[in-house]
Amino acid sequence: MVTVLYSPAVVRELLGRYSLQADKALGQNFLIDGNILKQIVEAAELAPSDTVLEIGPGLGVLTRELAVRAQQVIAVELDRRLLPALAETLVDSNNVTVVHGDGLKYDLTQLPLASVLAANLPYHVATPLVARALASGRFKRLVFLVQKEVAQRMVAAPGGEAYGVLSLIVAHFATAKIVRDVPAAAFWPPPEVTSSLVRLAVRPHVAPDPELFALIHDGFRHRRKTLKKNLLLAGYLPERVARALSTLGLDERIRAEALGLAQFKELQAALR
Repeated sequence: MVTVLYSPAVVRELLGRYSLQADKALGQNFLIDGNILKQIVEAAELAPSDTVLEIGPGLGVLTRELAVRAQQVIAVELDRRLLPALAETLVDSNNVTVVHGDGLKYDLTQLPLASVLAANLPYHVATPLVARALASGRFKRLVFLVQKEVAQRMVAAPGGEAYGVLSLIVAHFATAKIVRDVPAAAFWPPPEVTSSLVRLAVRPHVAPDPELFALIHDGFRHRRKTLKKNLLLAGYLPERVARALSTLGLDERIRAEALGLAQFKELQAALR
């Protein structure tokens, strides 16, 4: 049986008490399904010594549950209007620090190494938030709700329609898994899309590789064109591209979506 921590009626009452409305422009869809909430917390695999970063805590329902499991929770909320409601929800959570600010600008170096990100992410900024978190080197695990189509791109394998730049950048840093899909009815107000709960297990000591990422972007510059054509359009010398493809045994008609991360790394070395 589904346990509802905040039903639509309760959410409306709480928002009304503070003269608030969910802001669609900020991607505010508040989680009301207790089972999904429980699965987020379970997927985060929190230890009592963990620090958790939550971006977009909303009404603080997930924040409160994270605080029960972790040493401290830092909740970054952009919408100043929600701060009084957050304070009410978190009145008994003494290990939570609420920061009014933009999650895309929050200084991640303030976090201890091997922190955990757990969040119902604002969908319109979810991809840059995840990319920034991975590149920071501060997290051992990321668990978040995101639009299903974005989740599929994060976990996609070579050759699939969803496979692309995001798939490869995520794979560079982490092992990605979709824990489950989440229906619109789990939120209030319900979004117009299906969501997914994603878990990224981050590999330790993996640094960003701007040269590799630039090559990946160049390879996917025009998805319908061959990898060779895209690299030539990006300014790589024809003889160098031809030699690299030959060295790796790749057909000159191959497209970028056929290459896995290891092959892109080999291509990177061959192009040097």
